Amino acid sequence: MYNIVSKLLVYGNMPKDSIIMELSDIFKKMDENSQTKDELVTRVFTQIKRLLQVSTDYGFDKNLWHNYLTFLLITDENPFTITSEKVGANNGTVNCFAKNDFKAFKKLFDFDFTGIEKTLDINCFTIISNYTAVNKKELMYNKNVSEKVKTLSAKLEKAKDENEFFDYVTTFYKDYGVGMFGLNKAFRIAKNDDGSIKFCPINNMDTVVLNDLVGYEHQKKELIDNTLAFVEGQKANNVLLYGDSGTGKSTSIKAIVNEFYDKGLRMIEIYKHQFKDLSNIISQIKNRNYKFIIYMDDLSFEEFEVEYKFLKAVIEGGVETKPDNILIYATSNRRHIIKENWSDRNDIEHQDGMHRSDTMEEKLSLVHRFGLSICYTKPNKKEFNNIVLTLAHKEKLPMSDDEILRQANIWEMTKGGVSGRTAQQFINSISGKSYINSN
Repeated sequence: MYNIVSKLLVYGNMPKDSIIMELSDIFKKMDENSQTKDELVTRVFTQIKRLLQVSTDYGFDKNLWHNYLTFLLITDENPFTITSEKVGANNGTVNCFAKNDFKAFKKLFDFDFTGIEKTLDINCFTIISNYTAVNKKELMYNKNVSEKVKTLSAKLEKAKDENEFFDYVTTFYKDYGVGMFGLNKAFRIAKNDDGSIKFCPINNMDTVVLNDLVGYEHQKKELIDNTLAFVEGQKANNVLLYGDSGTGKSTSIKAIVNEFYDKGLRMIEIYKHQFKDLSNIISQIKNRNYKFIIYMDDLSFEEFEVEYKFLKAVIEGGVETKPDNILIYATSNRRHIIKENWSDRNDIEHQDGMHRSDTMEEKLSLVHRFGLSICYTKPNKKEFNNIVLTLAHKEKLPMSDDEILRQANIWEMTKGGVSGRTAQQFINSISGKSYINSN
């Protein structure tokens, strides 16, 4: 195996502690007789355990070795894969090197582990070549990654040669992309040990769709129209969704990402303390073949907080122009985001009957940099009842509409008033009780 892996060029920069590199070294040590049988068996089992962990994390099954190799191919970000993502596989000279690597990967797909199993008296490679998960419950893995890996893996198993291998893989790059951005919808930001930022996939993102949000048709249409223009490469605005809590602002943004994921839309969620890293975040995504929404939930600032100035500079006003593939979507319970005080009016000026406060203008200028503001207000009683009944019918609750509304009205009076969130919480409670009573 080490003779095959050593020939990789385009994909040859894999970490030394990766599973494939560790297995390659095990084969080398076995051929050199430089480690005992027990030491080699221990090392093999360690890598099999790691392979099983990856398979559990991503929901792989059947041939785990093939799934793993496919996973390597679609997550390796290098000049060839990123170029293929952006413009497809053209006739560049680098294709010769890529096909050489795919010839090696074809050999790895077809690799016969019988020799090492006989030598070390083990059968773990045979087992993982036809693996069935014992837990039939849906795990918290990213099903999107799982299905894409398994689908491509099945095609690569049947590839006749490196040319078919090349066609399958590069088509995947063009259709879905490469690396974490190609496989995931949403991300959070964290820091590496050296202080640099890293993108962490959100594997269990809510699968909500816009139809799950009852009412707010005008608000949803504004959001859809703006986002559709964005993903189709037209001019679009940064968006502020503001209004009462529990009215579906955050739900709308999650739903819009699910709606347009197949058109290349991705979401990056950041928090106030990370605003100082906005420029670094943008620099890492501005040249990728995706559209990114930088998402800020429940955005608000107290009078002593100054992080909003980083945000202002990024949205508009900085020296560097914001890339066309990035928009900022934020939600807030405050129309003006930044808390205002009477003291803000101390610097007010009077001129020609006009009044102006520099402090207030400074705070309001952030709101003005969102080109589109969409208001979400609490539903009235009639709208609340409609939300409750719509959700109840979707859950197929074994109760009459009158009884559902009677209990919903009692619930909302003790749980914070009418809102979509209150309605959903009520339905969750009733559904749980119905399940318990039926069992």
